[in-house]
Amino acid sequence: MALKSPAEIEQMRPAGRFVADVLTSLREFTRVGMTTNDLDAHARELIAKAGAHSVYLGYHPSFGAMPYPGVLCTSVNADALHGLPSERVLQDGDVLSIDFACQVEGWVADSALTFQLGTQTPEAQRLIAATEQALAAGIAAAQPNARMGDVSAAIGRIARQGGYGLNTDFGGHGVGRTMHEDPHVPNDGRPGSGSRLKPGLVIAIEPWFMAGGSDYVVDDDGWTIRSADGSLAAHAEHTVAITKRGPVVLTARD
Repeated sequence: MALKSPAEIEQMRPAGRFVADVLTSLREFTRVGMTTNDLDAHARELIAKAGAHSVYLGYHPSFGAMPYPGVLCTSVNADALHGLPSERVLQDGDVLSIDFACQVEGWVADSALTFQLGTQTPEAQRLIAATEQALAAGIAAAQPNARMGDVSAAIGRIARQGGYGLNTDFGGHGVGRTMHEDPHVPNDGRPGSGSRLKPGLVIAIEPWFMAGGSDYVVDDDGWTIRSADGSLAAHAEHTVAITKRGPVVLTARD
């Protein structure tokens, strides 16, 4: 795990601000009747205008069936993570998660949000609110010299309170010069366990919950992770720096 100096954390702020601004723009831009490719195209325009660099496009980890073809992950309804932009048309009432990471001036930031298009439903709104609450709880637990298990347990507690499906195969991660660094940040755990959170650590905290069970399947595209029972899913994420004074959210949206 690579610790950052206070000066380096300051250098990461432009990346965090850009990622936050793009997600805000996407939320305002998105309309029923658009395709997720339309959203990806909008993000590409913003990246090009800023002279930034997508860390998604062409990314090919061991679990990926092919190099990633977009600059966004756009996951709809039962899709929980890694949804590929496509010609899928967004419908009234769809639950959309947008995950976006980008490199600016050599540093990466990573963030995600979930919202419902058009008609709002109680089931979806509760799920989205619980995921955001879990993110806030995880951030609050990310105090200097706490343990990673404290962050994980805070997230898992919210999932269990809401009766939501929770899977720890995919979770948060370190962030810095690259998108995925050590350590892994599980979305459930035991308080007081795991590595110590030292000042200078920068992590992406990213709870994702499913309204039904905890099992997931990988779609035919080799990337999209969706709930096995077809229930709605939601995802929230921020890039957070651990400092001597406490956690600092680098991707905070106005």
